Amino acid sequence: MKRFLEIVPGFISWNIILFLFWGGFFVPDLVAYFILLFDVFWVYKGLSLTVSTLVAYFRIQASQRLDWMREVKDFGDWKKIRHIVLILVANESLETYEKTLHELAKQTLPLKQIAVVMATEERFESGKIECEKLKKALGSKFGAFIISVHPSNIPGEIKGKSSNEAWAARRAKEILIDEMGWDMRYTTITSNDADAILDHQYFAYLTFKFLDDPHRYEKFWQPAIVFYNNIWRVPMLNRVGNALSNIWQTSVLARKDRLVNFSNYTASLEMIHKIGYWDTDVIPEDYRIFFKAFFMLKGKVEVEPIFLSSSADAAESTNMWRTFYNDYEQKKRWAWGVSDLPLFIKMYVADAKTSFVNKSIRLFRVIEDHLLWPVNWFVITAGVAIVNFVNPAFGRTSLGFALPKISSYILSVTVVFMIILIAVELKQRPPRPQDQPKWKTWTAPFEFLLMPIVGFFFGALPGLDAHTRLMLGKYLEYRVTEKV
Repeated sequence: MKRFLEIVPGFISWNIILFLFWGGFFVPDLVAYFILLFDVFWVYKGLSLTVSTLVAYFRIQASQRLDWMREVKDFGDWKKIRHIVLILVANESLETYEKTLHELAKQTLPLKQIAVVMATEERFESGKIECEKLKKALGSKFGAFIISVHPSNIPGEIKGKSSNEAWAARRAKEILIDEMGWDMRYTTITSNDADAILDHQYFAYLTFKFLDDPHRYEKFWQPAIVFYNNIWRVPMLNRVGNALSNIWQTSVLARKDRLVNFSNYTASLEMIHKIGYWDTDVIPEDYRIFFKAFFMLKGKVEVEPIFLSSSADAAESTNMWRTFYNDYEQKKRWAWGVSDLPLFIKMYVADAKTSFVNKSIRLFRVIEDHLLWPVNWFVITAGVAIVNFVNPAFGRTSLGFALPKISSYILSVTVVFMIILIAVELKQRPPRPQDQPKWKTWTAPFEFLLMPIVGFFFGALPGLDAHTRLMLGKYLEYRVTEKV
């Protein structure tokens, strides 16, 4: 059954795409109506995205202006709170996670309530050595500074972020809870990529949310993941692709029905310990840990938005072509999350205690996002052209003649949405650094004309690549995204 479910996503994706070709030749009328219905669906998606992005954007602006430490001090037990930050280190440069630590030291919450865990890998020896240097320089600022070294070649493990997190989190629990006596009921744990810089009010905001929530042991907390650290430095195509990702990650904060923890997030250590930590036999870990908790705790688990940002590095390398390749590989790894669908479906079927509506909505949203990932571009951008190419005679029929115009009229509504989304993205983007040319500021709005190219090479293609690999049983190995 698992192998069958692994085949299904790729089978569906390929058949929808190929339907445009063979259907355009044999049943062009049916394909035309399919394209028009998909266009209407796309308008709905665009409207939903625009509204949720605006809501999230204004809430982020309000959160940035609020003094969260003043709010926190209204709770009598706020000083009991402790936060563990797992900084996941692989083969990144010292400069990358050193900057992350320096920024973490600017948190408005007292640093003695924060424990840093540098989660290094045995297979990358330089990580432990460099972290020892950072401990000497910065360790005394925090409540604790732990260096975890994840052993290589543990039987049954897949090398990567998830297994490293599991090892580091257990080590942190042994030292901080069992040995130092921290109260696990008042302790959170944050998954933090080596390059991810949290807003300076993140832990004050998080402390408020944690203390204010009676269901705190059934929650993940998620900031907006934005790739702004090097947004002005990467090539134009990558800048557009990451800008689109920033828009999406901002928008989902306002859509709790779609919100699943991603990349950098926080949970109570109590819950993470209860569900058995992160799985060690997988590559994608964020959706996996959510659904693991969701079904083990009978559907009570939710993701709460933190309306602040976590700014990360966009995929980059030493030259333009390597950056293109690096970005493609990162998107393919994200799309590899489709490999979790068989497990989620198995959990869904086996679980009889969770609300049917709740678990169905959760599963449907994930399936929808993954199945449409490789398909959207082909239908929206190329669908009409494909039909006319494979069946020129159809263009001389009344429906065939009208199809491009009707499709264009429907999709023209999304231009308004896109202008709004671009304006929001450019507004929240950090100022251009002085070492970058001025023309990048002037051309920024016009770069989005490259979206059809970006959508294919950094959206549809890596998504289709991941689906096809899973369908053929060519399983993906974990690859650390290069950061320079």
